[in-house]
Order: sequence, then structure tokens, then C-alpha cells
Amino acid sequence: MCLVRKTLNHFYYMKRKPMIIGAAMLLIVTNFYGQEPVELSVKEATELALEKNKELQNARKDVNIAEEQYKETRGQGLPQVSGTFDYMTNFNYEAELDFGGGDTDPVVPDIDPTQFDAGDMEILKLLESMSAGSSGGSTIVLEDQANAKVQVSQLIFGGQYWVGLKTAKIARELASQNVEITALDVKERVVSSYQLILVTEEIVTILSKNIENLEAMKAHTQNMVQAGVKEQTDADQLSVSISQLENQKKSMERNVNLNYNMLRYQMGLPNEQEIVLAESFDDVIKEMNASNALSEALELEQNPNYRIVETQEGLQKKLVDMEKWAFAPTLTGFYSYTEKIMTSGFDLSPKNAAGLTLNVPIFSGGTRKSKLEQARLELDKVARNREMLEEQLKIQDNQLKFDLASALENYTTQKENVEVAKRILKTTENKYKQGIVSSLELTQVNSKYMEAHSTFLSAAMELIQANIQLKKLHNNL
Repeated sequence: MCLVRKTLNHFYYMKRKPMIIGAAMLLIVTNFYGQEPVELSVKEATELALEKNKELQNARKDVNIAEEQYKETRGQGLPQVSGTFDYMTNFNYEAELDFGGGDTDPVVPDIDPTQFDAGDMEILKLLESMSAGSSGGSTIVLEDQANAKVQVSQLIFGGQYWVGLKTAKIARELASQNVEITALDVKERVVSSYQLILVTEEIVTILSKNIENLEAMKAHTQNMVQAGVKEQTDADQLSVSISQLENQKKSMERNVNLNYNMLRYQMGLPNEQEIVLAESFDDVIKEMNASNALSEALELEQNPNYRIVETQEGLQKKLVDMEKWAFAPTLTGFYSYTEKIMTSGFDLSPKNAAGLTLNVPIFSGGTRKSKLEQARLELDKVARNREMLEEQLKIQDNQLKFDLASALENYTTQKENVEVAKRILKTTENKYKQGIVSSLELTQVNSKYMEAHSTFLSAAMELIQANIQLKKLHNNL
């Protein structure tokens, strides 16, 4: 009865299995294409990029590779154990040995058995058996041979090994510092993309408001035309201006989508994932705090590019030491054990063997000296590069602070210009409604207003970028 119940349950499951699989696939597709929007601040977007950015993930893999290379170098100084197995057949080859004599009595030398060890006695017995017989000769069949061997070797002294181990540590440190530089680049791109989206969306908002305002003016003008107060050309002039603004708006909307895709790419998100920016354009400007950035002093040790050059200099010093140790001897010890699985009757090789190998470099035709000199020259170059970078970073700090101060002044000026252009536009609109100015004058003033807004947003973007570059230099993003 139990077996029947199990069979029925299995049959019921097999009938429902396609439905279960189909439901699971539908759930996966729904989750993939119907993902909930993700709302992110600048900080959250940066943290997400540091976790999922593929370029940064590759840089972290380089650290793992450097770690394994360090282990590889370290392993060269640890005991090395190897095992071998060999088999050899002579196809039962028969070796003829002729000791001469025929019927002649063999000459027996005066032998003192007390001077022989066990191995010598075995050899003596073999020779006696070979020399026995009336023919004065013997035949030896060479049987198959097989050996299993285990050998252990250990580096006892090698200066290059110890320097190489330190060099591998420095290489591992370089890989970690490269992760820091890559992370800083990723943060810069994410912050720039995020804020560029806000600026572009601000442009779209301004264009939309301006189009809405002109649409209202056009409707008012059309009523005036029907009343016979305005001419149709006034309404047509406004229609042309509206069309131009709508084209600009569409172009900016496409730029917004492009910038969103770039931000998704930097954060390692799929293109289908909808993103909502939690901060506004005004929030970014308020949080910028450019005054503090201008007063912040440059600390070279905080700059990752300077630190990596310092590390490279330390690495080159170790490479010089490694070339110096190439003149020193190397001492290695070994021990081997051979198990004779198949052997012939005549075998004198021992099972155990141990020894030392001292490798003393004597003359290399000047190659070691040339390599040492090359390493010293490279060290001199690296040290000079570090000095050059130090000077360049100081100059760059001064230049970026100058750019930021200029961008801040320009932003303040352009912000005031927008307010002036806005007041002029408002006044002109009132005059237009009263019939004092023409639609051409209105569109010209409106164009100047949009131009002032465009210049203001460009100044804001320059201010944002100058602030980002200075913070990146100070490793303060």
C-alpha cells in the first residue's frame, strides 16, 4: 500500500513538474524585467560601484594573483619532494661471460674472507658460480628492472631567494595600491556621471518650463490674432521658438538616457535596472563646500599615485639587491630513497643517498655585472620619476585650486545673470501682453534668458568638475 502511494505521488509530481518549472521561469523573468527602481544618493551610488564595478573586480583579482605569486616564490625555499617510477626491460637478453680455462684448473687467489662485507660476499659467490663448469664461461640473463624513488631537496642558503621573497611582497603591495587607484577612478566617474545627469535633467526642466511658458504666450497671442489685435506672424514666431526648444529638449532627454546608461555601467548594473537619483542639482551645489577644498593642504602621502611610485622605488632597490646576490654561492641539500621493485641479481646501487650541492659562480663573462649596473640605472630613473611626480602634484594642486576658485567666481556671476535675465523676461512678457513689444522682441529676450541659463549650468558643471578633480588629487572623494 505504501509503495502504491509513493508511485501515485511521483506520478502527480511528474504531471505538475512542467507547471512548476514554468512558474519558476516566469518569476525569474518578472524579477529580471520588472525590477523595482533603485533610489541612490551619490554616496550610495559610489559604494555600489566599488562593490560591482567590473574593472575594479579585475583589479582585486590582480591582488589575488599577486598573493599566489608570493606563495609560489615562498614555496621555492620550502622542502621540495618528488617521486619517480621507472621500468626497463632488456627482452631477456643473455650476456655471455668467458672466464677461459676449459679443463685448466682455475687459479684461486689468496683471499681473506674477513676483509669482505656481506655485499662483497654476494659478489664473490656470483663470480664463483659464473666461473664454475667445464666450459670456462657463463651466461647471464638480464631481467626486467623497476624502481620507485622519492627525493627530498631543501635550499639551505640562497641570497637571491630571500630578496625575491621580499620582492614578491612588494609586488603584492603594488597590486593593492593599484586597486586603490582604480577605486578612485571609479568613484570619480560615478560622481561625474551622477552630477552630469542632474545638470542635464535641470536643463530639461528649464526647457520644459520655458516651452510651457511660450505655449501660454502663443495661446494668448492666438486669441489676440482672432480679436484682430495681433498678426498671425506673431503667433508663428512663437511657434518657431517652441519647436526649437522642443528639439533641444529631446536632445537633452537622449543625453539623460545616455548618462543613465553610463552610470549603470559604472555601478555594474544591468541596462534594464531603473535608477532614481535621490539628490537634486541644488543638493549637490550645497554639499560641495568648495571653500574647504580650497583651504585644504596637499599631503603627498595621501595621494595614491605618489605612494605607488614610492613602492616602485622600494621594489627596484630589492631588484638591485637580487642582482648583488647573484655573485654569492647557493647551497642545497638532498636526500633520496629508492625502492627496488624488480631488479637483476647483479645490483650494486644503494637504496639511500644524501648529499649537498654548492653552486659557486666564478665567471659569467661580465653578464652579472651588467645586470647589476642595469638595475642600478633603473633605480636612479625611478627615484627621479618620484621627484618629478612630487613637483607635478604640487603644481597640479595649485592649478586645480586656481581653477576651482575661478569656477566658483564664474558660477556666482552666472547665477546673478540668470536672475537678471529672468526679471527682464518677466518684464518683456508683461509688455508683450500689453502690446508694447513685438513677438520678435519677446523671442529674442527669451533666447537670451535660455542662453543665460545654459551659461549658468555650464559654469555649474565646471565648478562641479573642478571640485571633483581637486578632491581626487587629495584622495578625498
